[in-house]
Amino acid sequence: MRPESLAFLETLVNTPSPTGHEHRGQRVWLDYARQFADETFSDAYGNCVARIGSGRRPRIMLAAHADEIAMTINHVTEDGFIHVRRAGGVNPGITRAQRAVIHSRSGPVPGVFGSVAPHLTKGDDKRDEPKIHDLFLDIGETSREAVLKRIRIGDPITIAAGFQRLNDDIAVARAFDNRIGTWAVAETLRLIREDGGPIEAEVCAVSNIQEEVGLLGARQIAYSLHPDVALVVDVTHATDIPTVDKRQHGDVRLGRGPTLTHGGCNHPGVVARLEECASDSKIALQHEAMSSTSGTDTDVIFWTRGGIPSALVSLPNRYMHSPVEMISLKDLAQVSVLLAAFVRSVHGGEQFKVAL
Repeated sequence: MRPESLAFLETLVNTPSPTGHEHRGQRVWLDYARQFADETFSDAYGNCVARIGSGRRPRIMLAAHADEIAMTINHVTEDGFIHVRRAGGVNPGITRAQRAVIHSRSGPVPGVFGSVAPHLTKGDDKRDEPKIHDLFLDIGETSREAVLKRIRIGDPITIAAGFQRLNDDIAVARAFDNRIGTWAVAETLRLIREDGGPIEAEVCAVSNIQEEVGLLGARQIAYSLHPDVALVVDVTHATDIPTVDKRQHGDVRLGRGPTLTHGGCNHPGVVARLEECASDSKIALQHEAMSSTSGTDTDVIFWTRGGIPSALVSLPNRYMHSPVEMISLKDLAQVSVLLAAFVRSVHGGEQFKVAL
């Protein structure tokens, strides 16, 4: 991965982007993507678009969500401890004893989620798996009044865990879900622009908001853009770790390439084209099956405005929804190569329809 692209990924991941409060991360994304776009714009709620080839058809949307799971301040006790609500799929069991940052209106406020020492919990049930309302955040104050001088009810909270490389290929961070997707669609524009070859389609790279709380931003921007075809980039569970049952969750491995999902919202013609592009570009693919839903923005994009041919490209991710999500940088780079190959393969006026 080129140094500038790696630096963009690290900055993007380390910039807090809690769901419903994505503006800081979106600024980082727009600043990078506009180097390679003909135009950029955002909508009322902060969905961001970088476009090449305006007015051509088909219009291809390359979409990924910008938000990360987070928490919000819900209640402050009289003695200055803070209780929280979920904003997305936070696991309370791994949140105790974590450092955190409250993103207040006047700036970041550091704190820690309290963890009672085992010496004080012998013989009782307080060591059971906590619920979200059992967690308490400590910012070092001793009264409700002192806390509320620094923060407000509703301020978002993220875990304080940044980007780190374990070796040349493997990296960990708290929010690869789904900053890797927004990175990949921006990098796709770079590859298209730097290749310099002609493309016959309009390309809209999209960094959309609030996926973690209901796939909300994807609904908004897919309706507004009304693309002819959509490729969605997200993470998927790498199942190559102890205790995971592959009979139930499939066999997806870190370092073996991105995955394609089959069935449901994934249009067979779009999936087949992606497989052809992967083969031509010598990209190794892994495969996943779905039942009723994919759990990604693809679920809402594909039925928008009567149906948008869509497909999901995913990056294997160990330890999802934790402060130590783990990915392969080589897998990630291949996602952008695949998307760029798909864009170049599309002909002017082409439509994707199920053959009957």
